[in-house]
Amino acid sequence: MKKIGLPVLLALIIIGSSFYSSDVSIQKTLNTIVADEIDDLTSFYKELHQNPEISLQEKKTSQKLASELKSLGYKVTENFGGYGVVGVLKNGSGPKILFRTDMDALPVQEKTELDYASKSKSPNPYDNGNETFNMHACGHDMHMTVWTGVARAMAQMKNQWSGTLMFIGQPAEEIGQGSGMMLDAGLYDKFFVPDYALGLHSSPTIRAGKVGMGKGYSMAAVESVDISIFGYGAHGASPHMSVDPIVLASMIVMDLQTIVSRNLKPIDDAVITVGSMHGGTKHNIIPDEVKLQLTIRTYTQEVRDLVHKRIKEICDGVAMAAGMPKELYPKVTQLDAYTPANYNHPGLVDRLFNSSIKAIGADNVEDAEPQMVGEDFSRYGSTAHKVPAVLFWLGTVPESRMKAADEEGYRLPALHSPFYYPDPRPSIETGVKVVTTQLIDLFGGQQLESANEE
Repeated sequence: MKKIGLPVLLALIIIGSSFYSSDVSIQKTLNTIVADEIDDLTSFYKELHQNPEISLQEKKTSQKLASELKSLGYKVTENFGGYGVVGVLKNGSGPKILFRTDMDALPVQEKTELDYASKSKSPNPYDNGNETFNMHACGHDMHMTVWTGVARAMAQMKNQWSGTLMFIGQPAEEIGQGSGMMLDAGLYDKFFVPDYALGLHSSPTIRAGKVGMGKGYSMAAVESVDISIFGYGAHGASPHMSVDPIVLASMIVMDLQTIVSRNLKPIDDAVITVGSMHGGTKHNIIPDEVKLQLTIRTYTQEVRDLVHKRIKEICDGVAMAAGMPKELYPKVTQLDAYTPANYNHPGLVDRLFNSSIKAIGADNVEDAEPQMVGEDFSRYGSTAHKVPAVLFWLGTVPESRMKAADEEGYRLPALHSPFYYPDPRPSIETGVKVVTTQLIDLFGGQQLESANEE
């Protein structure tokens, strides 16, 4: 093995010191920007929280985000794929990076009792146009605020990076359609195919001030299935003259639970939940039809195919055992709405993990377990372009709630709960510091070649 000469060793030390000094300088500048912006960003967050707009109705929200980007010098396209916003900031040669936020809220009545709680109402097209309360119960207001803070920081730190940013304000995530709408509108064709795609999601279980991320599948594919179960109706006092579809439906519900426990490999993951069961009109009438509504969560196509196969076989088997003719076997309908599983590129996770440590310290960066919730961010990395993509968790739980959960058995409110809320200031500060550091590091690093790189 060759010995390293003293001049070479000194050169390496100097180079290493310069990189360290550069990193320290960048973090110092970033910390100053965040300190200067945090009060305004906190007010920005509370205004978004008080004025939520549900899926496909994000008109004012998108205008607010577009106006912010325009003021920073981004070239902005509005109403792209619904109320989608695309902001591009070119800053010399280098990688092209997409950073996405979602914008829509949920038809939920807020019960947090915060002084900035939402009291907003609007007609809900998914409830026959009835007016419903709206709430940012999934943290999209936090996503937008961090996104805005990062846009400001990157504009102010243009001398620290070179490349092209694409900031996406995406509609309709809560119904799993927004990313598809923007891609179908030609996002990658009319702008460019990014070298990397980044996104974050508020966590209801990680303390504010921390982040979490994991490699590979991090969120599940999401789909819905309807099942119509037929029978022969009769008087409730004469069950022998019927084939009771309520009994058949009950058997099917129980048998569906054996798919995960007995048909899948123990190391495979899936969830089959019957969320709705409707049948009958009166105490003493056996109906002739029962309807089930299912949500199915899987990671791989192989598991998804097996789940669908077994659902059909179970339904047919129960009907056959009851003596129903084939033409009256249960009707299984897979709905068109489908969100693919989110896959975090392993090589990109390693880079973002290290950048996050640089931004907020090793004690505040966690390995995150996979979840069975879904997120349509997954589509940005699952096109034929195989864009390396990562969606990570931003901690949002207030310190007081985390302490109560740890010491008193307090049940933390989940996403979509009317009691969920982020701790604004530390969540915003953490998100802006982490993502800005990630972006600057990616602009200065060696490019990953494909989404399949380990």
